Amino acid sequence: MFEMLDTEILGIIALTLRMTLLSSAISSVIGIPLGLWLDSAKFPGKKLVVTISRTLMASPPVVVGLVVYLLLMRNGPLGFMRLLFTFEAMVIAQVLLLIPIICGIVYTASQRNSERIQTFAITMGANKRQTQILLIKELGNEIFFAVITGFGRAMSEVGAIMIVGGNIRHHTRAMTTTITLLRNRGEINQAIFLGIILMIIAFGVQIIADFLRKRERRTDENY
Repeated sequence: MFEMLDTEILGIIALTLRMTLLSSAISSVIGIPLGLWLDSAKFPGKKLVVTISRTLMASPPVVVGLVVYLLLMRNGPLGFMRLLFTFEAMVIAQVLLLIPIICGIVYTASQRNSERIQTFAITMGANKRQTQILLIKELGNEIFFAVITGFGRAMSEVGAIMIVGGNIRHHTRAMTTTITLLRNRGEINQAIFLGIILMIIAFGVQIIADFLRKRERRTDENY
């Protein structure tokens, strides 16, 4: 077992947190509005789009990783960007994984509650902008759940980031890929130790997020 958290392990933890937080934030900024829009929009083929979105929620990470790899490889359409086996490539792969998940959860929640919320807003004389703000506030718990679900998926991801990141020491080695590497080496104790750290970090982020959510709710109630 690791006798101490040396510089390399701390670097791996820091990279994992940066990658997870960044990919979760980008996916939330895209996925939440997309889910709300998908519920309110009316266009031909909407059912097909929703079906595809729900299918993508269960996309195998290795498939997403392979798609990103083909896009970023030297002879690929985005090869000129030279992003393969970089931190940025790992974030791109995770964002593609998380957007359908966050979008799907928000869409389902909005579809179930939007009519009731909009009816209430209309009876209160709210305009379109006020109605949208009320909808987002009323769906706050569901949106929060979507973001946390995305964060958890990003934190536990292995396949996609292994393919596009390459698990390069000091550059693209995350906690999950390190655990896989240690397991392959037969260093089970080290893998378990790092896994425990990963769970502690995930738990800590959940506690912080719950605290912020409760504080926001108390602030809204005061107003």
